[in-house]
Amino acid sequence: MQVFDVDAPAQWARVEAGLPFLDYLATADRTRLREMALQFIAQKEWSGAQELTLTQDIQLSIALQACLPVLNLGFDSYRGWVGVIVYPGDFVIPRRLMSEDGVVHEFVDSVAGEAWEGGPVLISWFDQPEEADGMNVVIHEFAHKLDMLNGPPDGLPPLHEGMRRQDWIDAFEPAYEDFCARVDDGEVTAIDPYAAEHPAEFFAVTSEVFFETPELLRAEYPAVYTQMRLFYRQDPAAGLPT
Repeated sequence: MQVFDVDAPAQWARVEAGLPFLDYLATADRTRLREMALQFIAQKEWSGAQELTLTQDIQLSIALQACLPVLNLGFDSYRGWVGVIVYPGDFVIPRRLMSEDGVVHEFVDSVAGEAWEGGPVLISWFDQPEEADGMNVVIHEFAHKLDMLNGPPDGLPPLHEGMRRQDWIDAFEPAYEDFCARVDDGEVTAIDPYAAEHPAEFFAVTSEVFFETPELLRAEYPAVYTQMRLFYRQDPAAGLPT
C-alpha cells in the first residue's frame, strides 16, 4: 500500500493543477475534499489494468474527482462496493444482447468507463486531458453509482428529505426531451451529445457539467441545475470568480 504524505503541498498543487474546476471550492471545503480523497483511497481496493502503474498522482486525481460529488453527502453514498479499476485509456468490454426475435448478438464495446451495480467502477486514465475528448470519466461514472443507490440507473437517484420526486421529473424530463431533439436535429451542442443516449446518461453527463462548467448548465437548463444543487448540496456556479 502506498503511503501518502498529507502535508505535501507540491503534490497537491501538481495534481489539482489538472483539475481547475476545483477552484470554486472555498479553502475549508478544499481541505475537506483532500481528506476525503485520502480516506477514499484507503477504503477502496485499487487495481491497475493492462500493466498500468497506479502512481500516487493518478490515485489522488481520481479520488479527488470521485469525492467531489459526495463532498456534502458523505461516504455512505458509495456503500456496497469496493473496487476501482483503472485502465490506460479506452478499453473494450464483451457484450451479449438478445434481440426481440431471440437471437443473441455478441460484440465488444469500446468504453472510457463503466460502473457496475454492486460491483467496481472501471475508469480510463488519460495522461493528456485532451485525450479524454472533453469527458470527465470519473465524475460521470460516480454519478452512475449514486444513481444506482435505488436500483438500475434511470436518471433518478434517491432524493434527500425536502426534495420532491415530481420537481425532479418536471426539471429533467423536458430538459432531456429538448436535448434529444436538439441532437437529432444535428445541432452541435455545448453539452456532450452522449447525454441523449438515455435518461441515466443525461444525469451523468449533466453531473459532469454541473461540476466542471456549472454556468453552462445553469444557462441551458436552469431547473436541472436547481435540482442538482439540491441533490449534491453544492452550488458550483456561486463559487466562480466574477
